[in-house]
Amino acid sequence: MRSLNLEARKIAFIQEFLNIKSEKVIEQFERLLRTEKEETIEPMSVEEYERQIESAMEDSKNGRMIKATELKEKVLKWS
Repeated sequence: MRSLNLEARKIAFIQEFLNIKSEKVIEQFERLLRTEKEETIEPMSVEEYERQIESAMEDSKNGRMIKATELKEKVLKWS
């Protein structure tokens, strides 16, 4: 039940956010989000790092990857 309340609050917040006209206020929200992300990033353990490396190697071996140039082309089409 609490998560439903959180989802409703998020939607209400987004609706209010979309009505903000002040670039200064939007910049303040952007700074707040960046700060929050920086504070919540935790270092990866050696074990997790090794699992990530192993997973990347498996992806490469099995052709589950994309060239950086192809990725850039896809990203440019997003906007």
